[in-house]
Amino acid sequence: MKFGVGASALRKEDDNLLLGKGNYTDDLRLDDALHGFVLRSPYANARFSIISTDGALDAPGVHLVLTAADLAHLGPVPCKQIVRQPDGTLHDKRETPILCLDQVRHVGDAVAFIVADSREMAEDAAELIEIEWEGEEAITDLATTLDPESPLVWPELKSNQAYLYRIGDRARTEAAFAEAAFVTEVAIVNNRIVSHYMEPRAAVAHYDAEAGQFLLHAPSQGVHSLRDILAKDIFRIDPQNVRVVTGDVGGGFGTKSFCYREYALVLEASKRLGQPVRWLSSRTEHSLADAHGRDSLAKAKLALDKDKRILAMKIDMVANMGAYLSQYGPMIPTMAARMATGVYDIPVIDMEIRAVYTNTTPVDAYRGAGRPEAAYLIERLMDASAHQLGIDPVTFRRINFVKPEQFPYRTASGSFYDVGEFDGHLTRALEAADWAGFDERNEEARERGRIRGIGLSTYVEICAFPGSEAAHLRLNEDGTVTLFIGTQTNGQGHATAYSQFIAEKLGIDFDKIIVRQGDTAELAKGGGTGGSRSIPIGGLSVIRAGEDLADKIRRIAGDELEAAPDDIELEAGIARVVGTDRQMDFSAIARAAKSPEDLLAIADVRQDEATFPNGTHVVEVEIDPDTGETAIVNYQVVDDFGVVVNPILLAGQIHGGIAQGVGQALVEGAHYSEDGQMLTATLMDYAVPRADLFPEFKFEMRNVPSVANALGIKGAGEAATIGATPAVMNAVVDALHRAYGISGIDMPATPYRIWQTIQNASG
Repeated sequence: MKFGVGASALRKEDDNLLLGKGNYTDDLRLDDALHGFVLRSPYANARFSIISTDGALDAPGVHLVLTAADLAHLGPVPCKQIVRQPDGTLHDKRETPILCLDQVRHVGDAVAFIVADSREMAEDAAELIEIEWEGEEAITDLATTLDPESPLVWPELKSNQAYLYRIGDRARTEAAFAEAAFVTEVAIVNNRIVSHYMEPRAAVAHYDAEAGQFLLHAPSQGVHSLRDILAKDIFRIDPQNVRVVTGDVGGGFGTKSFCYREYALVLEASKRLGQPVRWLSSRTEHSLADAHGRDSLAKAKLALDKDKRILAMKIDMVANMGAYLSQYGPMIPTMAARMATGVYDIPVIDMEIRAVYTNTTPVDAYRGAGRPEAAYLIERLMDASAHQLGIDPVTFRRINFVKPEQFPYRTASGSFYDVGEFDGHLTRALEAADWAGFDERNEEARERGRIRGIGLSTYVEICAFPGSEAAHLRLNEDGTVTLFIGTQTNGQGHATAYSQFIAEKLGIDFDKIIVRQGDTAELAKGGGTGGSRSIPIGGLSVIRAGEDLADKIRRIAGDELEAAPDDIELEAGIARVVGTDRQMDFSAIARAAKSPEDLLAIADVRQDEATFPNGTHVVEVEIDPDTGETAIVNYQVVDDFGVVVNPILLAGQIHGGIAQGVGQALVEGAHYSEDGQMLTATLMDYAVPRADLFPEFKFEMRNVPSVANALGIKGAGEAATIGATPAVMNAVVDALHRAYGISGIDMPATPYRIWQTIQNASG
């Protein structure tokens, strides 16, 4: 079909977005809405007391000033993931207060909420709040946070350690290292990242006093989890009394998955004032208050036998949680542990993670959520090992790949790979990138005074985690079909992809399918979007609902046309008796239905195992040694995503994912001063990748359908970010190693850092 699964259908969403007809949270205008502003801490660690709010309350246009003393009835923003430690205990939680009572723990921590006729009035009034501050020493250096003399974020814990996590078999690992012919080792930094999505967070709240119900409009990655946290954990009321609505979302990347304190603040303020209250984040507030990503240090070792086969791996990681435990923050490093062995047949592993508190913004899921950390670690380790052993990195990988005959394969870290042909996409990527011709290109670059490097990563990730996503499909009286589903598009093109499933099953025009997401009043439950689950998990239920609705349409048409349901074909919104001119359009079928249930199909199909997309990225770079500037001159990807729903949507995901992975490798990084001031809180200081950083991406697929997913789909939303970062860094290190014998460089490999590294190596 033109618009069925596998077709390169153009995005349905784009007309509205390109014509400025999008419906983002800040586009919602209510005549009587007031404006909120959060007064944030200028200190990373300080005790404080609010002496007076009278000046702010008396300021022009001010309606309300909230402090922690006003919010004793509200719970904190909860952490929803707890890690079991080696001794069997669950670690303590230090959760984010809606407003701080007497202690702040990072710059940007929330102290008061001011509501006025305009944001400017609220911001001016905030300066009139009298606060007495007592600054204390802060800890922001991840490398020293566990040192005995380091300041404590939570003194009552007696340590900055948030939890200890361990997987593997320590005794077997030590035995393998004792027998090893070779041992190789790396130490890496996974730099802190700020999401910087195009649309900063916003919120518009309204309280209906007569009904006793809250309404919140906010950009999210799933309205149902946001509703449940606000209702159950913070306001402690029945979820039926909280409605959450999400319209268009200008990027999520994991960071919009979470409940933030500002959502509770606007709801509480609206209830007290009897008027709608809105709040809009500035770009600086985004940097200070929205969850960050990555930020870990790791040391890793491989034990190898005389034939260069891996016997065991040992990893020690320190992972930054920030000042509080964010919604899923503790889980992220454990995801890195789960995927630590990558695509390699590593028999035994010993991995220890120490998650720590620092006086910085909390850290949580950012595109890939633990899997990029795992891929970067193992792929840098593979390249470093090959260099240390004097063996080609391609050959070293081939020796140690999990082979096709080993599937299904249980990794030493507990993942269950269903299928894979890792050497297949590696071989094709090397051919497409002309790996064999690199020496000639390198010589040409050398003659021009440039150094050149080529690198690769062979990655695997986990997504589409076990679970389900209910799909409700309804035939409407005008002949259109509406899908209600609890995922949430953040720009991925859900309306297009889901419509392809439905068009194929119902034989209906692509444009007559309406996809509804983002309103808890329309659907009782939903899992939201994250971990590339929407199409593999949600799509499966959409297909089953489509099949059910098609059967119902055929039965109604059969009754009306006096034919057996099996003799009814569906095409272009018409039900027709095969081989005749007897037919009914879908609107007539809707009118002929005897009950609403005859026009409604619901499916909620569960998947019991995760899926594992994988692939190879090959990157070629050229570096100017006089400036340290890096140019990516070739970028080749060959991926295995199983069954593909829409190649155009998929290519967009790959391009965006590469941009974020390359950004972390070469330019991005959040930095704090020793006293906890964020030095990169604006886009004047935090570098995001620009179009001129990238060449044309060359993208192919070599797909092996998943057997864990009933549709054969593996998912692709995060894959390119996972593969990009190690491939770029391996290429940069290859260039530096060839020219100067340099064996490593930390991310981001900025021009200055590369130049300085070259100067140090040159004496």
